[in-house]
Amino acid sequence: MHIRRIHMELIVATVTAGIGLLAASGSLDLGVGWESSGPQPGYFPFYVGLIVLLASAASAAQTLFALRQDGEKRREIFLEREQVRRLASFFVPMAVFVVVAIQLGLYAGSALYLFYVSWRQGRYHFLAAVSLGLGFALALYLIFEIVFQIPLHKGPLENMFGVY
Repeated sequence: MHIRRIHMELIVATVTAGIGLLAASGSLDLGVGWESSGPQPGYFPFYVGLIVLLASAASAAQTLFALRQDGEKRREIFLEREQVRRLASFFVPMAVFVVVAIQLGLYAGSALYLFYVSWRQGRYHFLAAVSLGLGFALALYLIFEIVFQIPLHKGPLENMFGVY
């Protein structure tokens, strides 16, 4: 499997258009008008979202137009199979980390992420990877919860152990 340049350009335009649409639609709840005291809270995010959406649509249109004129350049391979595999090996654990951190809390998520990445990608010994994950979560807890007294997102595991 390989990814061509045209596909990558259209994927990026679609993703940025989605971000712009999300920003614009999300700011509608805050109000996008102008009051006597000034702009409502959603005013600037709404228009920034619209600008990003329009720029993304223009980028996609430009890509498709350039495909007609200079098709060979746009069809050149952007990522080879091995590069896609290496990117996926980095991106998939990060995406799983986000989901796990939301569900189980930041400490458990970071411990599991560091364990997995150091064990599978870094080829650390299993016990060294476990120690690294647990040690990082402990250091994170000590630094943020104890020293700075800034509570981070906790999940059911921290609640089960009485960590508040």
